[in-house]
Amino acid sequence: MEAVKKPDDAHIKTKKLLRITNVRLLSQVFFFAVFLISIWLTWTSRLEGYPVSRILEFDPLVMVANILSTHYVYRYLGWGLLIIGVTLLFGRVFCNWICPYGTLHQFVGWLFNIGTGKSRIESNRYRDMFYFKYAILTVMLIMAAFGSLQIGLLDPICLMYRTFATVVAPAVDMGISSASNAMAAAGLDTQLLDNLKFAPGVEARVFLGSFWIGLVMIGLVGANIVIPRFFCRVLCPLGAFLGVLSRYSLFRINRDVHKCTDCNLCLTRCEGAADPMGQVRLSECFSCMNCIDDCPEDALSFTMFGLDTKQVVAAPDMSRRRIVFAGISGVLAFPMIKIHGVNIDKSFSPDLIRPPGSVEESDFLAKCIKCDQCINSCPTNVLQPASFSEGGIEALWTPVMKFRIGHCQLKCTMCSEVCPTGAIKKITVEEKLGKGDYDETGPIRLGTAFFDTGRCLPHAMEIPCVVCEEVCPTSPKAIQTKDSEAKDVYGNIIVLNKPFMVPDLCIGCGICETECPIKDSRAVYVTAVGESRSNERRMLLKNRDYA
Repeated sequence: MEAVKKPDDAHIKTKKLLRITNVRLLSQVFFFAVFLISIWLTWTSRLEGYPVSRILEFDPLVMVANILSTHYVYRYLGWGLLIIGVTLLFGRVFCNWICPYGTLHQFVGWLFNIGTGKSRIESNRYRDMFYFKYAILTVMLIMAAFGSLQIGLLDPICLMYRTFATVVAPAVDMGISSASNAMAAAGLDTQLLDNLKFAPGVEARVFLGSFWIGLVMIGLVGANIVIPRFFCRVLCPLGAFLGVLSRYSLFRINRDVHKCTDCNLCLTRCEGAADPMGQVRLSECFSCMNCIDDCPEDALSFTMFGLDTKQVVAAPDMSRRRIVFAGISGVLAFPMIKIHGVNIDKSFSPDLIRPPGSVEESDFLAKCIKCDQCINSCPTNVLQPASFSEGGIEALWTPVMKFRIGHCQLKCTMCSEVCPTGAIKKITVEEKLGKGDYDETGPIRLGTAFFDTGRCLPHAMEIPCVVCEEVCPTSPKAIQTKDSEAKDVYGNIIVLNKPFMVPDLCIGCGICETECPIKDSRAVYVTAVGESRSNERRMLLKNRDYA
């Protein structure tokens, strides 16, 4: 058997290539740390103007999908052009140098990649199923063009933000709280530990549906045990979008057929299953450089010069039939999710109470990418990811307000500060409260509170209670009372302050529902009717002047 050549210059070149892959690893660690820090900084007390949405704003698929659904570029989404430019130069480097979700998948794949060299080579061969991500991209872009933005369901950056905001961050905070309580019991200072929490000062945050969000993440990450980089290779719409662009990249993997001995060692650690040992699939290549590092014959290079065009497959593996089928699926998917999300009265769901500053509902669904950054920034935990019951598939995991959990603070506008797409437009406290320049337009109304008099203590049980009136923050108060005397079962005369609602003054902040002492089904509750973002959801026949 011929001995492996080990000339000095080859040894030096191998060391240089190792340094290149080390640079990639440093890049991955850096951007993953930036992602974690941005989640940490999104909390109210730390925000202070930091560009916490920048990674989302760098996402070119979010930019393109929003352009299709809204027909303009919102604020800083133009940063996505930078990633497009990098892709046209170097291919899908974003997937393996920048994307935090890709880094997570690579780490898990490496952790469980304990097979023999032959099994690793077989697991990294291209498979026909890898075309599926291009079909998903086609369906989602067509839906976006019709005005339904669903790209956030599978976009890796949105998926990562949503999971960390609603599952990982609360779980970490819960663990830190337990450790902090143990330290406090031991008489130790817990201030530093509390500052490390994603939500400092909050004992525990809960998010409805977090189990399913976490289960999706576990399933996608766990699939790496079966197929390395399963999500990136099979499902990722962002990877598919960058793969389409990569066919035009200037730099690419080039194979010298005169040096290649067909040993297939380049497949041992190929992240994209791009077939570097044959005709390199440019749309699948992550530019990870592993194949160059592993090639013992120096037959592979990453260059823009002397390219052998016969040794590449430039276009994605999508036949015309597959493209047509994906296109038809996208056209049909739009009315299907619209019909599923419509309420019985065909106007709106009363449970879809959106954050202050949210645009009109159809426009909201055309802009929201379900990243749930607003949910992570909310100090009262009132913002929750929507389930199927509120607005169907179309509104799934978009932010809604659940006043059983918390209320909307009067002087808080944090959710509007972190929204990257304008689904929640940036507002000031003055605009929210209808003060100063906004005195004529009045406060932003999230909905209207109603009483269930069959459960209200003064109305139904002749038991004195004025909690809702006391906590009502508007001036004059939206909840007022009527005095009435009654005789209790013991013959005592009691004065009942029976509450009633003045809808002209209610802003739908939900504190009355949050603080109502009837804990199972509240005696006062808020619905989206009367919200100021839509004239079609009016509460009153005409406006009354209470100035």
